[in-house]
Amino acid sequence: MNARKHEGHLPRKGLLYGVGAYGLWGVLPIYFKALAGVPAFDIVAHRVLWSLPFLTLLILASRSFAKVRAAITQPRTLGILALTALLIGVNWLLYVYAVTSGHILAASFGYYLNPLANVLLGRFVLHERLNRLQWGAVVLAAAGICVLAAGALGQLWISLSLCASFALYGLLRKVVAADALTGLGIETAILFPLAIGWLAWRSSGGASVIGTTTVDTTLLVLSGIVSTTPLILFTVAARRLAYSTLGMLQFIAPTLQFLIAVLLYGEKVALAHAVAFPAIWVGLALYTIALLRTPPAQEELPQAPE
Repeated sequence: MNARKHEGHLPRKGLLYGVGAYGLWGVLPIYFKALAGVPAFDIVAHRVLWSLPFLTLLILASRSFAKVRAAITQPRTLGILALTALLIGVNWLLYVYAVTSGHILAASFGYYLNPLANVLLGRFVLHERLNRLQWGAVVLAAAGICVLAAGALGQLWISLSLCASFALYGLLRKVVAADALTGLGIETAILFPLAIGWLAWRSSGGASVIGTTTVDTTLLVLSGIVSTTPLILFTVAARRLAYSTLGMLQFIAPTLQFLIAVLLYGEKVALAHAVAFPAIWVGLALYTIALLRTPPAQEELPQAPE
């Protein structure tokens, strides 16, 4: 009885982690826009470089090195984490490029596609069940996304690449036998040599890889904490929520990104946005209502062990 009660609370806790992750991701364009003068590859390399010591401290504080050793001695787990490291690295690079090159709306659209991808992966890969109201919400949101796609063909490759890389990343992190902190620490360690190699190569060519101003340097050093915090919250949420539910929460981030792109940086809003956004948000509201009507114990839980 106690175990079932504990399971029933997992989705509620997961909901808080998910909202926190997507809320932080939603305002990240402000941070990386301030680094627009730094090449995207350099920014991502610094994200990796400064994330590793931060994650190491967290692993030490939580006494999780035994979990790290257990994960790296399992070939299947290590192989999946190597793949997720590649996926998140590609996702970071595309996202930073989109923000610093003035395509925040394209990035926003990519993350609008992600919830639909998550719901479909949750249904057809993880066999999560959706009721009629949830299916109606998905269809309505999908209609809005189709309208957005029709109005964003020029940068559609950015949007689709961001969607595919992050949807697959989330799916694999949900099923891999490693908790949030352990998995992220191993992923970062895998990417670390690539980051060091890139910065060393750039430095050997005379480039200033630590930024040309004090502000740039400070932002690059803090990028590890800024990048890692929402990703930890996301991976915790991914293991506590149905993947389809996690997908619908993701509308928070691109909506914040859209508002930032338009209100702070003056990117133009097309008619497609005005038509699509109400459809997407009504779909999200319907899905949330369906979720609240579902008894906690019936919410789909992750299949992977903690």
